[in-house]
Amino acid sequence: MNLEKIAELVKIIENSSLKEFSYSEGEMEIYLSKLDNPPVVAPGAPAVVPASAPAAVPAPAPVEAAQEEEELYITSPIVGTFYSAPSPTAPAFVRVGDKVKNGQTVCILEAMKLMNEIQCEYDCEIEAVLVSNEQKVEYGQPLFRVKKL
Repeated sequence: MNLEKIAELVKIIENSSLKEFSYSEGEMEIYLSKLDNPPVVAPGAPAVVPASAPAAVPAPAPVEAAQEEEELYITSPIVGTFYSAPSPTAPAFVRVGDKVKNGQTVCILEAMKLMNEIQCEYDCEIEAVLVSNEQKVEYGQPLFRVKKL
């Protein structure tokens, strides 16, 4: 694969709704992924004001807003199909209200005929299951809303 083909693939991905793309040709393999994260401005960072702007300084945001508890989610690390249980007749891995330990399996995501166990990265309590069984999920899509313990 030459550089022109790679550049063409990048253009196609940029102009599509795809979040991830992988391609292999012989021994060469390419993986492309879009980042949807907007730039982050650090709190307390100085504001840049154009020289022609009035000298008014914006009021700082209330401290209380920064202290509010942030909502946490377990998100999908891949594109695939969500399964809440290891088999159709088995109980779900987790339910609303369950306390989950670090490393505990919370669901299975099937991608390309491979079953991937998704594990929690911290101790938490499941507040909501945000997807239904056998639903297609995207990379980064929230699967569970959780409260850290």
